[in-house]
Amino acid sequence: MTEQTTSHTRKDIEAHIIAQSWKDEAYKQQLLNNPKSVIEREFGVQLPSEVKVQVLEENPTTLYFVLPVRPNLSGAELSDEQLEAVAGGTSPGTFAIGVLASAASAAADKISDLVK
Repeated sequence: MTEQTTSHTRKDIEAHIIAQSWKDEAYKQQLLNNPKSVIEREFGVQLPSEVKVQVLEENPTTLYFVLPVRPNLSGAELSDEQLEAVAGGTSPGTFAIGVLASAASAAADKISDLVK
C-alpha cells in the first residue's frame, strides 16, 4: 500500500499493517523498531513531531488493550437523535454510551485525516 489513496480509515490502516507484518518478517521488525517511520513511508505522510507511535506484539500469554484519549465533551452539542433518546426516556447509561461512541468515532476520523 505504498500508493496513497484518497481516504483511509483507522481500521483500514491497522488491517494493512497487520497483514503486511504477518507476511514479511523484516517489515514486522522495522515496524516494531521504528513504527512512526514505517507508517510515514507506507502511507506517504509526515506525522507531526509531537505524535508518537508505539507498536506492541501480543503473544499467547500477553494481551494489550488500548485506552483511547478521553474525549472532551464540554460544549458538545447533542444530535436530534440523542435529544430524542433523552426525551423518550432512554436511560442515562445508554445516552452516555451514545455520546462517547460519537466522540470516539470523531477521534478515529481525526487520526484517519493524518494519513489522507
